[in-house]
Amino acid sequence: MSFEFQEVDRFVTGTVGEPGERQFFLQVRSSNRLMSAALEKSQALAMAQRLDLLVKQVLKEDLSLRSKAPERDDLPLEQPIDSDFVVGAISITWDGEQQRIIIELYSINDSEDDEEVEDADLVFWLTISQAQGFVWRTHAVVNAGRLPCPFCAIPIDPRGHLCPRANGYRR
Repeated sequence: MSFEFQEVDRFVTGTVGEPGERQFFLQVRSSNRLMSAALEKSQALAMAQRLDLLVKQVLKEDLSLRSKAPERDDLPLEQPIDSDFVVGAISITWDGEQQRIIIELYSINDSEDDEEVEDADLVFWLTISQAQGFVWRTHAVVNAGRLPCPFCAIPIDPRGHLCPRANGYRR
């Protein structure tokens, strides 16, 4: 089953849980329809980085698109947070005619018949300012996790950290 959102009211990344045990979600709202998709932290970060590169390239080539300020969204994820699917693959393209970014999210396919290609589970169009707001929020959400150890860069748990560079001694 595939869903398309031509006009997106909200597109955000958010988490549920404590740092170190967080589950990442994407939420897309279009009028009264809400879709939530679970994904990995690395997928959210990679998506934000790719969108940032695409936006910078588009703005470099077309200065007329710079007029709008990024749409920042600090509100929490909308309840209930039920994952409609788990993101497997992500496609990001620029539509020059509509001056929108097209994002296609494909779910993880557990079937053994890999030859059958399915349509995207969720397709939606974003403005440049929506993409910039998503990038800003995703970086903030990812960086709100556990702090990295200054010596080994492994995330520090609230209970402490056995740093491999300290030969197992707590710092």
